Amino acid sequence: MSLFQPDKLKRYAAELLQAGGYSPVHAENTAEILVWANARGADSHGVLRIPRYIEMTEQGTIDPVAVPHVVSREGAVSVLEAARAPGPSAMIAAMDTAVEAAGRLGIGWCSARNITHAGAVGYFALRAAENGCLGIVMTASGPLMAYHGARVSGLSTNPISIAAPSQGLPLLLDMSTSTVALGKIMHARDTGSAIPEGWAIATDGTPATDPSDVATLTPLGGPKGSGLSLMIEVLASVLVANPAIAPVLAGEKGTMNGAALAIKISAFGQPDTFAEHITDLADRLRKLPRAPGTDKILMPGERGFCLSAERMRNGIPIAEGTLKRLAVVADMFGIVPPAPAETPAGTMNKGP
Repeated sequence: MSLFQPDKLKRYAAELLQAGGYSPVHAENTAEILVWANARGADSHGVLRIPRYIEMTEQGTIDPVAVPHVVSREGAVSVLEAARAPGPSAMIAAMDTAVEAAGRLGIGWCSARNITHAGAVGYFALRAAENGCLGIVMTASGPLMAYHGARVSGLSTNPISIAAPSQGLPLLLDMSTSTVALGKIMHARDTGSAIPEGWAIATDGTPATDPSDVATLTPLGGPKGSGLSLMIEVLASVLVANPAIAPVLAGEKGTMNGAALAIKISAFGQPDTFAEHITDLADRLRKLPRAPGTDKILMPGERGFCLSAERMRNGIPIAEGTLKRLAVVADMFGIVPPAPAETPAGTMNKGP
C-alpha cells in the first residue's frame, strides 16, 4: 500500500477519466465519489474502478459526455434519462431532483433510467441528509450474484443506502445485497489476497477462495439478500419499464437504473427534535453491554466517517496492484502519476 494526499489522488483520477473521454464535469464528479469511497475504506468502490470505466467507454457502454435530463414529472415523481452517462453524475442529478421535489411537496422520488456504474451509493443518500431530508438510494444492474438456490448469476448485487441526519455524525447505511460487493473481489486480486469462503461461488458451484476462480457472488443472508435484490430491481427498473435482469437472462443486452428518494424531515415535525431523537437512540445503543471481542459499538457509517477524517489528514492508502493498473492507463495517455505522500519522518510510506 502507498499513501496519497486526497487532493492529488482526486486530481489524478479526474485526469485519467478526462483523458479516457469523460467530459470535465463527469470526470470531476466521478473522481470525487471514487476518492470519497477510498477515504472511507470502501476500496471496492474507489479508484480501482477507473481502468474498467475507461474500458466501458471504449466499448460504448458508457457515454462519457451524455447529459442526464428529466423527461417526465408527476407530482413528487420524476423520471430522469441518463442516456448511459457516467453513473455518479446521473445519480447526483437524480438526488438533487428528488431533494428539490421534497422541498416543495415533502417527498421526492426520482427514477434514473439507463445509468452506468454509480459507485458508492451512500454518497448520494448523504446528499439528501445534508439538505434536511432522509435519503434513500437504490441501483439495479445485470446479473452478478446467484439467486438463492442457484449456482449461476441470476440477480445483481443491487445496493441500497439510507441516510439520516443527527446532532453529530449522520446515520449512513450503505450495503450491497450480496455477501460482499464485486469490488471486494477486485480489491483482493489487486492485493494478491485470498477471499473468505462464503463470499463467492466457483464455476462448479463450490465456494471460491481464490478471487481468480470467482464465477458469481453469493446473496447476503441467502433468501433475504435474493429477495431484497429482486425487489430493488422492481423498484428501480421494472417500475420505469426498463428491466435490467430479465433481458440478460433471455440472452439480450441489459441496462442499469437507479432510484433516489428524499423525505423532508420538517414535513413531519421539527428537524432539531428529529436529530435529538436520532442522537439519543445512537447513544443508548452504544451503551449496550458489548459482546466478547467488541471494543466499541458503532452506528451505520460511523467507521467510514472516522476513517475518512483520519485519511483526509494523513493520506489515503492505495494497493500496489491498483497503482500498477492505473499506471498502465496513465502511460497510455502520457499522464504522470502523483508521488506517494511522505510520512512525518520524511520517508515514503508503503504501508504494511
